[in-house]
Amino acid sequence: MATKKSIKESEAEHLANRFESSSPEEILRWTFGEFDDRAAICTSFQTDGVVIIDMAHKSGLQPRVFTIDSGRLPEETFDLIEKVRDKYRIDVEVYNPVSSEIAEMVTKNGVNLFYGNVTMRMLCCETRKVRPLNRVLSSLDAWVTGLRRDQSSNRSSTPKIQIDPGHDNILKVSPLANWSEREIWEYIHENDVPFNDLYNRGYTSIGCAPCTRPIAQGEDTRAGRWWWENGVLKECGIHLTADHIRELIKD
Repeated sequence: MATKKSIKESEAEHLANRFESSSPEEILRWTFGEFDDRAAICTSFQTDGVVIIDMAHKSGLQPRVFTIDSGRLPEETFDLIEKVRDKYRIDVEVYNPVSSEIAEMVTKNGVNLFYGNVTMRMLCCETRKVRPLNRVLSSLDAWVTGLRRDQSSNRSSTPKIQIDPGHDNILKVSPLANWSEREIWEYIHENDVPFNDLYNRGYTSIGCAPCTRPIAQGEDTRAGRWWWENGVLKECGIHLTADHIRELIKD
């Protein structure tokens, strides 16, 4: 078993400052040069994730790429996964929730429990997405995400490199943190990067099928996620601390 390679918080802060003006490609080369297969790209196959995969490919890297199949993803997401596998000749590791945990949850609360209240929605997200992610991250020293500061107020101060206290203090790398939505789409069109067909139908943020819809003109880009909820954080828990989650479900 490979020896765990940890980085202190002060070093992570130094790295965040060092790479703040660096390109995403530079950050990716450093990350996988430093951690090799103890690092991986985590993606739900939204625009940011496929851009990162394309950048890694063009940088000559062959990183691990993984995704979480919650069991409720739209078919268009599976179609995109196959396109990415074929285009970049990569394996995509797919991780699933524990079937017995899903069975227990839906037996007790119903298949569409998430429409009931925020607590039930967070339970569904935790069971289908957060727990499988936690199992993967327990074997890693660093993970690469597509978080961007312009996605929401909760993400507005996202560093490019940080310690992740919610996952045993592994390194969390967000090479596109300072990119805008416009820059993402410019990169996609200029580099012929495959993307989810749902974006052509008015979707701007894509998660599980029952919890995602197109947005109306003028709405926030994450308004299509859990659209029946008002005045609460539009997050599933993957990028939240335990304190944030407690705050979200306190009512």
